[in-house]
Amino acid sequence: MARPIEFDPRTLLPTPSERVSAGTADSADALLEALELLRVLHEHRVLHTLVRVVQGGEGLAAHALDILNEPASVRALRNLLELVRALGGIEPEALSVVTGALARGVREGARRVEAGERAGLGELLSLARDPDVGLALGAFLGVLRGFGQGLREGQSTPGVPHV
Repeated sequence: MARPIEFDPRTLLPTPSERVSAGTADSADALLEALELLRVLHEHRVLHTLVRVVQGGEGLAAHALDILNEPASVRALRNLLELVRALGGIEPEALSVVTGALARGVREGARRVEAGERAGLGELLSLARDPDVGLALGAFLGVLRGFGQGLREGQSTPGVPHV
């Protein structure tokens, strides 16, 4: 004789929607933070860029070209090239000496500010006899002279706007 099938609903696995509901309730705070992050990434167009990167190929190239064709990007690239050209004209040894001296000067200035040292009239007058200050002033005057010569030559170059 056949027996009836026993059915116990407690042995059934939860449905996917039940699992999603339970997971959503358990992770509400994390989901809210993730949604806030997505909103910020969307507002700054980072998600748009990431989609292009994941798509690869034409999507990424087209997006990069769109960005590079903006006037600000064109000016930034031109300025970067001019900076590289200008830095290429400076001897590395001279740049190393100047940057080292500048770093030391900044440290000395920071030390004086931290110590609350102010320059008085007597100290300013005594600086005229200080050999380090005289050397720095001579270097600064040389920079000013070269800068002025460069400006004058730039004015005589056709097609370069006057400053």
